[in-house]
Order: sequence, then C-alpha cells, then structure tokens
Amino acid sequence: MTTSIRDLTSWLWRSSRGLRLQAALNALIGIMSVTLDFAFIYATKWTIDIATNRAEGSLRVAAYTLAGIMLSKILLGFARKWVGALLGVRSQNILQKRLFTHLLRSEWNGQEDRHSGDTLNRIERDVRDLTSCITETVPAMLEVSYRFVGAFFYLFHMDARLACLIVCIVPCFLILSKVYVRKMRAITRDIRSTESRVQSILQESIQHRAILKTLERVGTMIEKLEQTQRELRRHVRHRAVFSSSSSTLLSIGFGTGYLVTFLWGVNSLQEGTITYGMMISFIQLVGQIQGPFRDMTRFIPVLISTLTASERLMELEDHPLEDDANPITFPDGAGVRLKDVSFYYKEGGRAILSHFSCDFPKGTTTAILGETGAGKTTLIRLILALLRPTEGQVEMYDEARTEKASPRTRCNLVYVPQGNTLFSGTIRDNLLLGNPDATEQEMREVLETACAGFVMNRPDGLDTVCGELGAGLSEGQAQRIAIARALLRKGSVLLLDEATSALDMQTEQQLLRNLSNREAGQTIICVTHRPAVIEYCSQVIEMKRADATEKTAS
Repeated sequence: MTTSIRDLTSWLWRSSRGLRLQAALNALIGIMSVTLDFAFIYATKWTIDIATNRAEGSLRVAAYTLAGIMLSKILLGFARKWVGALLGVRSQNILQKRLFTHLLRSEWNGQEDRHSGDTLNRIERDVRDLTSCITETVPAMLEVSYRFVGAFFYLFHMDARLACLIVCIVPCFLILSKVYVRKMRAITRDIRSTESRVQSILQESIQHRAILKTLERVGTMIEKLEQTQRELRRHVRHRAVFSSSSSTLLSIGFGTGYLVTFLWGVNSLQEGTITYGMMISFIQLVGQIQGPFRDMTRFIPVLISTLTASERLMELEDHPLEDDANPITFPDGAGVRLKDVSFYYKEGGRAILSHFSCDFPKGTTTAILGETGAGKTTLIRLILALLRPTEGQVEMYDEARTEKASPRTRCNLVYVPQGNTLFSGTIRDNLLLGNPDATEQEMREVLETACAGFVMNRPDGLDTVCGELGAGLSEGQAQRIAIARALLRKGSVLLLDEATSALDMQTEQQLLRNLSNREAGQTIICVTHRPAVIEYCSQVIEMKRADATEKTAS
C-alpha cells in the first residue's frame, strides 16, 4: 500500500492530538536556543573587535555577556531533557493506547489478515518512531529552518554576495532530496516488513516451543530465523550504501562552501574590508546556514521512516469500529433464532453455512453436534455478532420484542470458547475479567459450579499465579476456571463451544448438572462432540458441512 502524502499528512495531524504540547515546548526551546546562538556570534565578534581596538566597549562586559549566553544555553539544554523525560513516554503511551483501543474495538472477521507478531511490531516500533518524529523531529525541523533563515539574513546584512553564493547549494539539495526520498521510502518499507517477519518467527517459536521439540524441528525454525535475518541485513546494507553515497555528495558540497567562505574571508581581510571579528562571524554563520542542510540529511531518513510507520499504522485503523453503544438488554431472558442464514468467510469461498435456520427458545438447553468443518463455531460467532451473516438474519427475542443480533445485544451473552483462554496473572485476576465487581463469595460460588473447587485448596487460593495460557494448571483445570470466569458475567444466554473437551466424563456430567440447576430461564447452547451431553438437553441440532448435505435440526 502506498498512500498519498496528502492523506499521510492529514492522518499525522489527527494522530498528533495529545502529542502537540511536547512538540510545541520542544519547538519553543529550539527557537530560543538558535536565538542564543546568533547572540553568541554577535557577542564573539564584538569581543574580538574590542580586543583588537576595532570597536568600543568594555571587555569585561563582553566576557560577562558571553558567559550569560553560555549559561542560558546550558539551562535550555536542561529544560529540553526534562520535557523529554516528563512528556516523552506519555506521548508514546497516548498514541499506543489509541491504536490498541481501536484494534480491540474494531470489527473481527474471523480471519486475521496479518500475523500478531506483525501487529505488535507496528504498535511498538512504528508508534515509537511516529511519536519521536512528531515530538522531536518536527520541532527540530522548525528550529533548523529558523536557524537557516536567521543566519542567511544575518550574513546577507554583513556581506550580500557571500550569502547568495553560499545558498546556491539549495537547488542541488532539493533535487537530490527528491530522488533520495523516493528510493529510501521503498527500502525502509522492505526493512519494516522483514522486521515484522522476524518478530513473528520469534513469537510463534517461543509460544509453541514444546511442539517444535516434539516434532524435532527446533533446527528448522532456527534456520528460518537466520534466513529472515540475512534478508533483513541485506536490506539494511542496501540502505546504508545508498545513504552513505548521498551523504558523501552533500559533504563535498558543504566542504566546498566552507572553503569558499574561508578564502573569501582571508581575501577580504587582506584587503582590509572586514575585521577579524567579521571573519570569525562569517565562518560561524556559514556553519549556521549549512548546518540545517546537514541536519536535513539526518531528518530525511527519520521522515521516511515516519511515513512508512504511518502507512503501517493507518492499515491497523482500516477495520471499522463496532457499534456497541447503548446496549440492548433482555433482563428476563431471551431466545436466539437464525433465519435462512448463509455465511462465507471470503467472497467466492466455501459456504460455511447455507440457508440454515434454527431456534433456541428461551430457557432451553441445546446440544449442537456435527463433524469438523460443519460450522458449529461459526454459528456461535454469528450469535455473538463477532461475524455478520452473508445472507439471512440472527435474532434475539423474548415475549415482547425481537432484536437483530449485534454488538449491542452481546451484553446478554455468556461465552466460553474452546481451548485454553486464561491470561497470565492470578486466578483472581482471570475471574475478575468476567465481572470486575465480583465479591470473593461470588467467585467461590462460580468455582464450585464450574467444578473448580480445587482452587480454594491451593496454598494461595484465588491468588495462585498462573503463567501464559494457564501455565502451571492442567488443561482441564484451566478450562474449568475459564467456565467460572464466564459464569461471573450476568447474561441470559450461555454459549459453550467445546468448553468441556478437556474434562473427564464424570466431571463433565457434574458440571452440566450444576449449569442446568444454576439459573432458571437461562438459555444454554452447547457445542460438543460428546453424545453423552444430549441427556441434559431439551433439543439437539446436528450439523453437517454445507457442501455435503443440508443441516438438520431435531
């Protein structure tokens, strides 16, 4: 994706909200620092001219003036560091939180279009680069622009011909910059893409280390990482060669400018048209004029990196946000109904559901059986409004009204997905995700209902620490804690997607008895492969692949 500069600039301006205070303070400090530099040049000339009897004044006053300017520069440097320390992390956190919030609240299509490692690379590295550009590079560019304009007019006032001669480098610089930016932008995007692949390999390999060991493919992943790292080094070398070549050309131009200024000054000094103080001022001012161009060679890679980061972050915001305002509640319970629903993950792809209809009346317990690929999990996601049907309608209803399933009706649903879904932290932390206001007594009750009373027998009880994905617990224990977490959430429809797959038959039966006796009027929908669940259900829906035979309900 290549975005226009206009769109990027507009997006950057919107993204700078919350960062502008630090940017403004840095710009103000920079402008004050440049002003002090000009004052120092004038004071230096004045001091030298006093010492050589070419100007009137007190040498002591001149010395005090120089010392005062230097002290002021030191204080400004101190202020710049404090601004960076106090506001720098805050600025990065603001942008990172905004993107993180958008990602979590955006629509989910069931098939992520990028690896989580790539997403993390963007939300960490790209956010850091973008924040640095807005709060530091842009103010620095304003500073060097002010330095260039001020130094040019200062030198022009002293010697107009020399000033015009020195800025002849500007057209050449602009031509080289245009070529440089186009080439560096492409190289930088290749580097970022490869960095994301490196992070993806690292993340997946660490997460699935046990699988790699049992498959005896540790060496394969190490080789894959090394190959991707070689590709990254190749891109970085390419950037270094191109950048060094461009910098060398500019250095030749800068060196020529200094040489011209020095010879011009020596000649003028010999002719007696300038003083020694003016000679020193010439050399200092040429540095002030050419310095901004040298800084631009440093800013251009940063700006290119920022453009690339902005494009990558804009892609994260491509997904529209869910409409979850004003929740629609069914306080007295609800049923769920699917009317002639068809669903495709991708247009032209295999139909996961085809003209499927079924009803889950209020207060019933339904078992959903079916072969792999029959669309059982997709059915649950449609009820949760994580997915939208390609055709047909998903509804929640009671005696008084019917509402289309949407993020606004999700507040009525209690969901336990298949697999291990615990977060790192304590068991208490995990349970409170179900209901942050839950009391300890309520947590104990849902643990008993979920057949997870073993938690209270542990030395640390609810404060037992578990690692990533419930490390330290068995699959069955983690699954029961996940069920308890869901039960803390108040909802009239309970969705269980293979939520008892890791439990033995006796524990599963006890859990199902507890759930059926727990809350009268709650609608329970249970996806399972186990026929034994059927005896606890008031209806059974057997699903088959849409491309095999029609789905049937019984």
